Amino acid sequence: MTDKASLKKKHIAMYIGSLNKGGAERVMCNLAEYFFSIGYKVTLVTTYLSDDEYQLPDATWKVVKGPEGKDVTKVLNPDEQERFVNLKAGKAVGINRVFSALMPYEKGNRFQNFGRRIDKLTGIWERIKPDLILSFLGKNNVMAIQSASGLDIPVVVSVRATPSEEYPTFGLKTSMKILFRKAAGVVVQTNGAMDFFNDAIREKCRVLPNAVNEEFIDHEVVPFGERKKVIVSVGRLDENKNQKILINAFSGVIKKHPEYRLMIYGEGPTKKALVKLCGSLDMLDETGQGADGKVTFMGSVDKIADRISDAEIFVLTSRTEGMPNALIEAMSLGLACISTDCPCGGPNDLITNDENGILIPMDSDVTMATSIAHALERLIDDPGFARKLGGSALDVREKYNPDHVNEMWRQFFEELI
Repeated sequence: MTDKASLKKKHIAMYIGSLNKGGAERVMCNLAEYFFSIGYKVTLVTTYLSDDEYQLPDATWKVVKGPEGKDVTKVLNPDEQERFVNLKAGKAVGINRVFSALMPYEKGNRFQNFGRRIDKLTGIWERIKPDLILSFLGKNNVMAIQSASGLDIPVVVSVRATPSEEYPTFGLKTSMKILFRKAAGVVVQTNGAMDFFNDAIREKCRVLPNAVNEEFIDHEVVPFGERKKVIVSVGRLDENKNQKILINAFSGVIKKHPEYRLMIYGEGPTKKALVKLCGSLDMLDETGQGADGKVTFMGSVDKIADRISDAEIFVLTSRTEGMPNALIEAMSLGLACISTDCPCGGPNDLITNDENGILIPMDSDVTMATSIAHALERLIDDPGFARKLGGSALDVREKYNPDHVNEMWRQFFEELI
């Protein structure tokens, strides 16, 4: 058991762009709550205040509508529009928050701004004096290491997606190769991600998977025979998530199985194109929503476990993924899951093909859509097989249990502090 008294003075700063509702942001929020619960002091350092953020039960701040009132601070959202937050209106003792965006009066030219962002972060570390800095994602990781250079604070960076996607440009990749050598640790989610790095960086790597959200661990498992004839997809609507291949696959499946419907959860830049695609395939009614047995765009919703727990099938169609939260969560609810076998290996770490899910080899969109259609028909035509996959998928509840995964993070941090 962790000795809380011995941890009280230990302080972790967690750095990310915002707490917008995404996979990496959810993991950081969960880690913040966990470390606070076992006695650490925790400060979230974010560049922005997103307009659609996760809510932390132990947050010391609250978003407010205007600048009036004591302790109200002007901050920026990711579009650099003004927002206001009261940094002391939440829990009296809880998880603190600091914002690092350059305000308009702090900005210069492009070259100056990079240096000023680094200087502002350095000032934050000097002021809050953390014992360890944890950073998530791409450019944030580079900035965290550079800004803490010379401060004698260990920095742990975490690559949450395919490394080549997080460091796509020559400049970012070069900065990463130089600065990651100075990190105290590099957290990746899969062995495939670790293989991206050279030997010097790989020695610093630790594979720490995502935990299943407790909302899903605690949720009842609906018996397979009582599930609705529903196929679900959960994720941001964008080119990487590639939902269009699921829509194309489903358009063929419902010709044979018109009793099924597809529900797509999420928002994003490709929504209009996806709706248009559904219309061209005659899968929308006159209101623009899915007719019975067809497609419905459900938007971004809270308590997703309640929404999808009684569905039969879940499909992930991503081009790239780290460790996909949506897939872990669907498996933890006992859905029969289909996923692309995308780099850098997250779905492959989760699914053993035909044992606890179905993996679709990466190929052209047309070929993958055909493969997904065949997989859907196989599950629909053979309920016993679908039931077997869903039952076996429930093992993720133990393997990726929050208690187990959080303890892995704690032990790693204890080695470094």
